[in-house]
Amino acid sequence: MKVGFVGLGIMGRPMALNVLKAGYELTVFDFNEAPMRELEEAGAHRAASGREVAENADVVITMLPNSPHVRSALFDENGIAEGLEAGNAVIDMSSIAPLASREFAEKLAEKGVDFLDAPVSGGEPKAIDGSIAVMVGGDEAVFAKYEALLQTMASTVTLVGGVGAGNITKLANQMIVAINIAAVSEAYSLAKKAGVSPENVYKAIRSGLAGSTVMDQKSQKIFDANYDPGFRIELHIKDLQNVMDTSHGINVSAPFTSLAMEVMQSLKAHGHEKEDHSAIAEWYEMVNDISLKEE
Repeated sequence: MKVGFVGLGIMGRPMALNVLKAGYELTVFDFNEAPMRELEEAGAHRAASGREVAENADVVITMLPNSPHVRSALFDENGIAEGLEAGNAVIDMSSIAPLASREFAEKLAEKGVDFLDAPVSGGEPKAIDGSIAVMVGGDEAVFAKYEALLQTMASTVTLVGGVGAGNITKLANQMIVAINIAAVSEAYSLAKKAGVSPENVYKAIRSGLAGSTVMDQKSQKIFDANYDPGFRIELHIKDLQNVMDTSHGINVSAPFTSLAMEVMQSLKAHGHEKEDHSAIAEWYEMVNDISLKEE
């Protein structure tokens, strides 16, 4: 199976490298030279356009920022769709609006091309070590055909429903993560203001009902005031905007998600959008005039 990969950003570059390490013949394209050069040096073929990627692949993976970028990569002049043939497939691993995924699937189906939406969770560290979680929407037979390919990049790969279900699941994931970080930060703020060490609170409650993977992964970053990005605030804002657009479209109320969104919008207004989303804690520090950093 020949694989194409379009979008070699923070997540896409290590994911593509893991596909290559698994032994697949890989053709790549990105507008940025540095990741293209790195993949080429690792053994991938360089393409000059999305069309050229598709012409040299049985399946094309896309990993791009949002719905408009995927639409452009697929359907603009010299885009991926121009190089696809019946029997090929596109696996979009971007986190985009579910309705956009369904639109893309319908357009590609007119060419006899299969489509899976397969967004990921885990951030850059897990993309590097190949332990991201992948949530997939699409036909069961198509999923079975490409499951092994997806497993080269992930620790878990789960079919959750038809096309669009992958991105619905990712939106649910992003809601839970944002609200969880905010809850953890709010609780630590209470503790600090009351004179109790947030780190001691964490040690005391992490194994109880309040414990979570989010708490375990983000607490030390908060205690160290180390907000180097694993998943940037600006990307989480993008995901939560897709949540709000989708929830409004289907008449679902999401008040806690909207509050978390506004906290991150405030951080963006203060210039923190490039930081890790654990920097939600910085908003609580600002409004409560405290520092959660452990001395």
